[in-house]
Amino acid sequence: MILWLRSLAFYFFLFTTVSIYASVIVLVIPFTNVHTRYNIGVSWCRLALKALTLLCGIRFQIEGFSNIPQNSHKPLIILGKHQSAWETIAYPSIFPRQLCFVFKRELFFLPFFGWALASLKMIHINRGDRDKARAKVALQGERTLSRGEWIVIYPEGTRTPRGSFKSYRKGGVRLAMSAHSDILPVAQNSGATWPRNTVLKRPGLITVSIGPIITVAGKTEDELQAELESWMEAEMHRLDPEAYMH
Repeated sequence: MILWLRSLAFYFFLFTTVSIYASVIVLVIPFTNVHTRYNIGVSWCRLALKALTLLCGIRFQIEGFSNIPQNSHKPLIILGKHQSAWETIAYPSIFPRQLCFVFKRELFFLPFFGWALASLKMIHINRGDRDKARAKVALQGERTLSRGEWIVIYPEGTRTPRGSFKSYRKGGVRLAMSAHSDILPVAQNSGATWPRNTVLKRPGLITVSIGPIITVAGKTEDELQAELESWMEAEMHRLDPEAYMH
């Protein structure tokens, strides 16, 4: 019962504050640029992570932080494991550059949050039309990278249950090859404390593992895909061995 009450308290805080911050972002659109509005969103992400620790006892640590390019203006695509909404809140707080997420267009329909999200000029796709989605990511992705932003793509396409495997889509790898961009693989065991499709949050420590840069030079699409999957799945087994015991 205590876990449910703490979880509900967190969601009340989350929905209240996202409405406030999103409203601020929408109100300042005529007077600000995308970078300023993004930073307002990042401040909300950091606040949400602090509330998650205080109310639900969920903390996080980072391994491999030194693998993040700190002073490079080269394009970079972050390909991350996706088990919960936690990583969408945490990534903007972790990475030093402005991030552009590739996400389903249905998020625009969410009050406040969707309106603010629309003002950040990220890449939204229709997951029901893969051909158009692939073309849009390729076109807008290269433009985004040329502006110096980093792109975040979840190669599984959607949240996956803890301990499961879903074949990785190749959109992120294809974009990296066409844009001559490095790939930064990221794994985290967020599903252990923030299970998908439930309000309940379990106290614990989330470990974010940032892998070594994967370069595209001299590699085929299949080779890059295999390198990404091999590192990420091996890392998930290391981070959350209990989930793979069945």
